[in-house]
Amino acid sequence: MAIFNTLVSWLMNKRIHQIELFIKYPHDVQDEWFRRLINLGKMTEWGKEFDYKSIRNVDQYNERVPISTYEDLKPYIDRLRQGEQNILWPEEIKWFAKSSGTTSSKSKFIPVSNSALDECHFKGGKDMLSLYIHNNPESMIFDGKGLVMGGSHNISEINNDSYYDGDLSAIIIQNLPFWAQFLKTPNLSIALMDEWEAKIDMMARETMQHDVTSISGVPSWTMLLIKKVLELTGESNLTDVWPNLEVFFHGGVNFDPYREQFKQLIPSHGMNYMETYNASEGFFGIQDQKNSTELLLMLDYGIFYEFIPAENLNDEHPKAIQLEQVELNHNYALVITTNAGLWRYLIGDTVKFTSINPYRIKITGRTKNFINAFGEELIIDNAEKALAIACSKCHVNIIDYTAAPLYLSGKESGAHEWLIEFDQPPQNIEYFAETLDNALKSLNSDYEAKRYRNMILRSPIIRTLESGTFYNWLKIKGKLGGQNKVPRLSNNREIVEQILSSINP
Repeated sequence: MAIFNTLVSWLMNKRIHQIELFIKYPHDVQDEWFRRLINLGKMTEWGKEFDYKSIRNVDQYNERVPISTYEDLKPYIDRLRQGEQNILWPEEIKWFAKSSGTTSSKSKFIPVSNSALDECHFKGGKDMLSLYIHNNPESMIFDGKGLVMGGSHNISEINNDSYYDGDLSAIIIQNLPFWAQFLKTPNLSIALMDEWEAKIDMMARETMQHDVTSISGVPSWTMLLIKKVLELTGESNLTDVWPNLEVFFHGGVNFDPYREQFKQLIPSHGMNYMETYNASEGFFGIQDQKNSTELLLMLDYGIFYEFIPAENLNDEHPKAIQLEQVELNHNYALVITTNAGLWRYLIGDTVKFTSINPYRIKITGRTKNFINAFGEELIIDNAEKALAIACSKCHVNIIDYTAAPLYLSGKESGAHEWLIEFDQPPQNIEYFAETLDNALKSLNSDYEAKRYRNMILRSPIIRTLESGTFYNWLKIKGKLGGQNKVPRLSNNREIVEQILSSINP
């Protein structure tokens, strides 16, 4: 196997030269992809609607093609899911990555073309390995198995054709080349299971028999699997189970709250952690330096990037700028045009550039209030609607509220903690919490998945506050009046802890 590891590492390192090229000529690479995407899209229904044939430059593209949200593209995507083709992209679209919903949809279904799989998602996975090998030339990662935490997918039969909906990770696993299937664990039948309790158990039982050298996944689910492996083996840390484990490739949620837990369960000094920025819509960034959490913006994946200054996002017609116009440490909303037919798509993430030579970024948040501590992607619209349902059923009114995550602790799963001022508290606070929980499940498929049997998220914790609590907190902060308001959802506990401290100093 040592010879095999050397051979695969050599092949992976060959990609470094191409990465260095787009680092050296970033604007040329982006311009080339812009022209290629416009040319490929010109004969689609969308391309004809906006006369792509006559578009000669980015300025014309910006003037003619509007910035789109999922709601804007949903009618086109719905037709694709019914079997129509050549609407947004000239290739046949048979895969749809299921993601958390928007203001009016429980789930989003992002089209995934073969080009997006090959030139973006698979390429991103290979580049992740290439950069890791480049930074760790002594690695023996290919001497063992890579443990991949995957999702599940469904098959829909339409007009005698099969169309596949599922987590992006499931789509990728289903389509991996044979050599990659050989290097990973667990086997396909377990990796694509949709019954998560049984899946975690079977994954643990299979993978604990292998020599696992790398893990890839979302921290919350990976932590759950690690604890199951330790429970089954009776070991106190993962190093005793997989002594050659050397790296955890992670993404999807902020890793900081999980970092210490991972270090406790994997005490090896040689353990590496490498962050990626990939989503259903595309693979965008990879940590390319050993001692930095900055992400190299990947510029040759079939994606053309634009950026809207965060302060202009709510303008009637926000103006997007190109890569060469960005400034350091400025917050931008990310706009993408992709080789799956997402045209000037506002993905919902905000980033800031920490370097412009090369272009490196950090993810700073979402364009709207949200909680995404466990991959639940709870947005403000979900929260407002769910609270309205709970209030109606419990015959109460809310004066003010805020919510934040409570992170995994020991054997206890995480939760959302809600601080709420009612005009009169509910007679049964447990019933209010249950009603809110059920409403959130009905509105957000990712939240529903994380709440499955309390494995990742347990029931919401409701703390009723005395009247005037939020007013006093705003007063302490010097933010009474004007446009100041209580933040509704936070992805960290800073605001919640401040409010609780103001009650119990």
